[in-house]
Amino acid sequence: MSHCMTSAWSISLTLLFSVPALALDPDAQRGLTFVSANCTECHSVDKVSPSPLAIAPPFRTLHNKYPVENLAKSLAEGIMTGHPTMPQFRLDPGQIGDVLAYLKTLE
Repeated sequence: MSHCMTSAWSISLTLLFSVPALALDPDAQRGLTFVSANCTECHSVDKVSPSPLAIAPPFRTLHNKYPVENLAKSLAEGIMTGHPTMPQFRLDPGQIGDVLAYLKTLE
């Protein structure tokens, strides 16, 4: 490997390990855990991946259609989309806060 490539590789590794990962606050982390366990079969729940089910919107785009805070009532009452494979979820107030906190990290 040339000296330039070795130096570039060394700098890349240094940056990779010296820049701290962005940690989620506890509410958002619990929200991520919930959506990871319940939603990833159909929806993308991160900032880059496509949804496994093409018609299922990636969660990172939800704020483009709805203010995230406005989803609280739907999460409490049960989201009903009319899509036959979308399960109906009714979240408790703590879960709602956690999921909303996570969704806000995707904006």
